[in-house]
Amino acid sequence: MRSYLNSLEWLRSGLFWRTFFLLAILVMASMMIWFVSFKTLERTPRAQQLTAQITSIVTITRAALTHSAPEKRKELLLDLAHSEGIRIYLRNDADTLDKLEPTVFLTEFSEMMKTQLGKETRFARSVNGNSGFWISLEIEGDHYWLRLDEDRLEPPTTLPVLSWITATLLITLLGAAVISKFINDPLSRLSNAARLLAQGKQAPALPERGPKEIRETNASFNNMVADLARIDADRTIILAGISHDLRTPLARMQLEVEMADLDEQARSGMQSDLSQMDAIINQFLDYAKPIDSLRFDKVNVSELLKQVIQEYSRVNYLHLHSAIATDMYISGNATELRRLFSNLIENSCRYGKNPDKLNTVVEIQCSHKTKGKKQGVLISFRDYGEGAPSDDDIGRLLKPFTRADVSRSQANGSGLGLAIVDRIVRRHRGRLRIYNHEHKGFVAVMIFPEMKFK
Repeated sequence: MRSYLNSLEWLRSGLFWRTFFLLAILVMASMMIWFVSFKTLERTPRAQQLTAQITSIVTITRAALTHSAPEKRKELLLDLAHSEGIRIYLRNDADTLDKLEPTVFLTEFSEMMKTQLGKETRFARSVNGNSGFWISLEIEGDHYWLRLDEDRLEPPTTLPVLSWITATLLITLLGAAVISKFINDPLSRLSNAARLLAQGKQAPALPERGPKEIRETNASFNNMVADLARIDADRTIILAGISHDLRTPLARMQLEVEMADLDEQARSGMQSDLSQMDAIINQFLDYAKPIDSLRFDKVNVSELLKQVIQEYSRVNYLHLHSAIATDMYISGNATELRRLFSNLIENSCRYGKNPDKLNTVVEIQCSHKTKGKKQGVLISFRDYGEGAPSDDDIGRLLKPFTRADVSRSQANGSGLGLAIVDRIVRRHRGRLRIYNHEHKGFVAVMIFPEMKFK
């Protein structure tokens, strides 16, 4: 049952199909109302016309039988049965009758016939098992049944009506599809452009044509994209200038610290501060790095993770435990991915120390994700620190220049580490989830689309 519902997900989510089916249902409902109204309005004229025809047949038949010679009546009856489908039978009290269906049309028609032929007139749809349209009549004191073919009562209109309904339905569905596409296309283009913009990619300019609302919306979106591109360019220029202006005095200060007559403790503290300032500048530049400059290739993330782990294994207080599947490939930029993994490890070193505050343990896993809708390469990092104080803090950690108030208040940094991680993951069409482990510790899980090769 669940798989069947999942297969209908496109019906619930797609605006095109929603609009299409709503229009189709609306038009078909209108057709049904029109058809019922038509049947209701034409019922009385049709009953009057049918009453006149059958009354004429009964009158002519009665006159023909009354004025014909007795020896000619049998021949006359055969001729009426052959040419007009009219048959005359004697009526007996023992006849077995099946009454006409009590529909609105037949009730109205019966009342009209009784007005014309007399209130004693009887009707049946079957006499003694013989189907037809049966009408009682009296000829010179004798009672007879006059049997007509059923199509006299209601001419067969099924095929023409079905043909008309089918043709109208096809035209309606075609019109609904055209209208739905006309409505959906501008929204679809806007949705795709917004998705590209959310992924950090350059969104194409939307056409500023069509209805007034669409033109104004597309023009506003194009202006917004141009403003964002201009802001990004200005930010890159400003941060590049800051980097150039700050690194020169930083290098001079580092040189002066090396040459100054200072005790070892003061020298080490000043060098640590200068290194931290340089790292913060690097984080600013990493966050503001233009996306257009990235080149995506086939990357073996298994080998890349092993290289990063090898580089950080030289840190004495850092203990890395890994379980990495071999030959996991994704489409990406190796430099960006290396920065992603390094930021997560450094984030654990700053904020994920063990309760003894001396060592940091980080578990790294890389494997196939084969269950669920999103399949691909799953990479996770987990430390054994205190984690974020609350779920609200976890939601804020992916925003730039944000740190948790409690567990991260003693750490120095720009608050860009996880924001950079989130941007890199989104640039690689992946998904990131961060949360506190149930047994303490901070967990970051990523899923990237996998590249498969034969």
